[in-house]
Amino acid sequence: MRPDPARPARAFLAQPGPVRPERRIAASGALRRAAFGPESGATLLDALAAPLRAAGMAGATLHLDGGAFAPFAYVMPAHSTEPSHAAYYSETFRPAGETRLERASATFGTRDGAPFLHVHGTWIEADGRRRAGHLLPGEVVVRAPPRAEAWGSAEAAWRVLPDAETNFALFTPVAQGPSGGGCILLKVQPNEDLFLAVEATCREHGLRRARVRGLGSLVRPAFADGRVVPTDASEVLIRDGRVEADPDGSLRAHLDIAVVDVAGAIHEGVLARGRNSVCITFELGIEAL
Repeated sequence: MRPDPARPARAFLAQPGPVRPERRIAASGALRRAAFGPESGATLLDALAAPLRAAGMAGATLHLDGGAFAPFAYVMPAHSTEPSHAAYYSETFRPAGETRLERASATFGTRDGAPFLHVHGTWIEADGRRRAGHLLPGEVVVRAPPRAEAWGSAEAAWRVLPDAETNFALFTPVAQGPSGGGCILLKVQPNEDLFLAVEATCREHGLRRARVRGLGSLVRPAFADGRVVPTDASEVLIRDGRVEADPDGSLRAHLDIAVVDVAGAIHEGVLARGRNSVCITFELGIEAL
């Protein structure tokens, strides 16, 4: 079959380190759910970590909706200027006044034994500008609590561990109890097809229907309507994700995202299956339905 010029092959981005043999790292456990309003006056990290630990979650994926924050701090994706990394972060931005969150996705786990969060979101700054990027949860302070929902497990944990392929320390699933159950934590390595990774993981765990939540980065994200984000570095959050079986039994993922590029432009919509490679990492929480 000849390639369709209107649907170019997915993009790739060379990484500085050796290719990791495991292209997908997963851990599973019994599903735990929590919904709460984070404490006002605390940093976002402290406000989320306390109730998640109280719920017995060693690893979790969160959705945040609404709320106001001041001070607020974030970075955006950036091209790397050094060969030690394929992509990097911008300088830190600290907008004046109160910032109102639209939505965010977060991964919760530990770094060096302490609670840690990885958060991507979209928001409106005090001057009315809509922005997106990677929040710094240890510097962001809650003024009006967002609605927080979490899906996680006690038996599957997220831990920040060295990743030689990318030369970053990244959240990685770690089993710390009996496997199985309705919650799967999944890390996808660079240049892997995001859709195929999700579908293969569901197949291996015997899932025919699932909800998919999470965040990460993609190389030149490609949408189902033909749009392509023209930069390698990106920050992505999944707005709506699911896996369902076709009539023939094959699994198909559906991923609706928001992504910010290196210029700060926000792109939103449904991703094209088979055309999206992970850039640095993708952290996913998969809930069996």
